Amino acid sequence: MNVQNQVKEARQAAYRMAVARVETRNAVIRGMASLLAERQADILAANATDASRATEAGLGQSVYKRLVLSERKLGVMIDSLESVARLPDPLGAEEVRRELDAGLVLSRVRVPIGVVGVIFESRPDALVQIASLGIKSGNAVILKGGSEALESNRVLHALFVEAVAAVDDSLSGALQLVETREDISAVLELDDDIDLMIPRGSNELVRYIQQHTRIPVLGHADGICHVYIHPDAEPAMATAVVRDSKMQYPAVCNAVETLLVHADAIEMLHAIVEALSGVELRGCARTREVVPMAEATDEDWTTEYNDLVLSIRVVDSPEEAIAHINRYGSRHTDAIVTASSDAAARFMREVDSSSVLWNASTRFADGFRYGLGAEVGISTGKVHARGPVGLEGLTTTQYRVTGNGHIVDDYAEGRKQFTHRTLKEQSGS
Repeated sequence: MNVQNQVKEARQAAYRMAVARVETRNAVIRGMASLLAERQADILAANATDASRATEAGLGQSVYKRLVLSERKLGVMIDSLESVARLPDPLGAEEVRRELDAGLVLSRVRVPIGVVGVIFESRPDALVQIASLGIKSGNAVILKGGSEALESNRVLHALFVEAVAAVDDSLSGALQLVETREDISAVLELDDDIDLMIPRGSNELVRYIQQHTRIPVLGHADGICHVYIHPDAEPAMATAVVRDSKMQYPAVCNAVETLLVHADAIEMLHAIVEALSGVELRGCARTREVVPMAEATDEDWTTEYNDLVLSIRVVDSPEEAIAHINRYGSRHTDAIVTASSDAAARFMREVDSSSVLWNASTRFADGFRYGLGAEVGISTGKVHARGPVGLEGLTTTQYRVTGNGHIVDDYAEGRKQFTHRTLKEQSGS
């Protein structure tokens, strides 16, 4: 089947997905989880083929780590699917209910976006997250993984299509897998059939997609994340947060890349550096006066290493730390370690990032850890969705008006007046 036909099939499936009962959508997701558990050997064998080819091709270590699956990773994927299935149904959720006049009522509800194209690099587990969130939110999804994970993605996609068909064969077209660059070029031209593109990868990938399509794009910039150590930080806590932010999993976008240390907290560097054994450190001149290390250049402040590398800079004030983050960061995830609630409040208010944390590792910036079940990516833009994009980010709104023969002319001529009485306010308003 060519790409154009795949997308048209997805469009038709999207209409059916939008009205599928939540019990049906959850049954599909739980079927996915069961098949992951039953076919672990097949999945790991396919992934081993990908890993072998990656080794032969000299794939970088950070990408290789994201590519390789294990029984533990499969267990996490299964838990993620179960978590998504347990989440409340996002569809039909009423955000606003307003009486326009007696017998004339307006409501705003959540509905699926429709057909969503997602391009992701390296990580086969991303396919699992994206597919489950797409199904739960009532969308059809066009999936394009990296060529380095070709065999893994083929197996996972086939299992999920099987899970869909086992519940409701009419929904089978809801998950489509495309594989080549030529396929993506064709997809990007189909702006009449695809409602949203989500590129999940490098800045280069995001820019390429934005520049080659008229389809709306939900972008994801590099993860240039920071931890700032305030003078009031508790030393042991500062060390633990920095270590976890850098070393727990350095190959991902929410790992810290730059450490900012207040001049009055500079003595904490000794313990922090000792805890970062195995990490290549690059510091400013003032940092190197305290701990010998390689020199950091201006390029380091704008680099996403995705590896055991960390740049360190000494700053003289919270203002300087915030200014550094807003200048060099990617609006992804940034953290402050401090005992001062005032300093933390200012940091969280003034740092222009999709996630800001106080006394917590940057690695918490994740859809699963935020209780979203999973994520299709982390959006660093400000339009439509920001931060980890879960179910809500894969829905949009629809206004619904119920009347009883009401006509506008009555209001235009003054025979009737609007009441505009709020019956239900949007949550959080």
